[in-house]
Amino acid sequence: MRRVSRKKTLSLVKELDAFPKVSESYVETSASGGTVSLIAFSAIALLAVLEFFVYRDTWMKYEYAVDKDFSSKLRINVDITVAMKCQHVGADILDLAETMIASNGLQYEPVIFELTPQQRLWQRTLILIQSRLREEHALQEVLYKTLLKGSPTALPPREDASMEPLNACRIHGHAYVNKVAGNLHITVGKPIHHPQGHAHIAAFVSHESYNFSHRIDHLSFGEEIPGIINPLDGTEKITYNNNQMFQYFITVVPTRLSTYKISADTHQFSVTERERVINHAAGSHGVSGIFVKYDISSLMVTVSEQHMPLWQFLVRLCGIVGGIFSTTGMLHGFVGFCFDVICCRFKLGVYRPREDVQLHNQMNNLNHHQIPLLADDVPQE
Repeated sequence: MRRVSRKKTLSLVKELDAFPKVSESYVETSASGGTVSLIAFSAIALLAVLEFFVYRDTWMKYEYAVDKDFSSKLRINVDITVAMKCQHVGADILDLAETMIASNGLQYEPVIFELTPQQRLWQRTLILIQSRLREEHALQEVLYKTLLKGSPTALPPREDASMEPLNACRIHGHAYVNKVAGNLHITVGKPIHHPQGHAHIAAFVSHESYNFSHRIDHLSFGEEIPGIINPLDGTEKITYNNNQMFQYFITVVPTRLSTYKISADTHQFSVTERERVINHAAGSHGVSGIFVKYDISSLMVTVSEQHMPLWQFLVRLCGIVGGIFSTTGMLHGFVGFCFDVICCRFKLGVYRPREDVQLHNQMNNLNHHQIPLLADDVPQE
């Protein structure tokens, strides 16, 4: 009884089959069908491989929100070389609340301002990358993905022990400031701190020794991340005037970076540069030096690395296979028509005359061309 019921169930399932099968005896293969099949399978394989590369790739997603963190400190990373001796210049930071930030984290190192050929090559490469980043913004995503693999952005040390005089001062290090607008400035004289504000003692520095030609090897905000190139890295300004003022107006945007390799809180910034000569007689007032004025944006940018889900990859793959198979019927008909035209024109394949048919046609032609003999023409014995 169980076997009978199983047979009935199997027959019932077969009757519900919505995809009727065609017997192989009714299927006829052709050259056009084989050609279409090869084209279809080749297209499926090619598109599947390309889709796999798309599945392996990632992209960066940008989200914007209001920055609610006002209590934390902002880290400023500085590496600036000024073409003056260290005893003649001083650097400090003053924020909008008139809070004086002691520059204990900044170090003064006497160096040679001129670069070696290796250092000059590094600077030119960095400037070239900066120009490409301004033209192609998509390159920034590549840098985000390869942060830890990127080469260091710091100026390489001098290889030769040159005997040239140390005519410059390298100011490098970091300082923590409040998350409000502020001013990082490098000017003549060492800074002194007093309750009424701050000042720089410049009375003992000769005016002829003023030279604020400088090179910004690195300037960033927040946590230092290897591989990130900031807008001012590699900037070099040369002046031949003793009363030159350089100003950099910076807007800092808090950025939360989350990739598959690193997760960190850093800051991006945009910069506007300005420089002018101090001439009190012409109405151009101010103080000679380098002034970096920064402001903190109220928006925070979250940059996260995204990847295509597996289910979406499978759906796209099925769409490729199904789409190609659904269009092969029309392609088969067109290719078959072209094959028939070519074979008929050149008498190939089924259009080739068979040998027995050719022999029969030749015999018929021969019979039609035979002339019957008359009675008078019959030779008499």
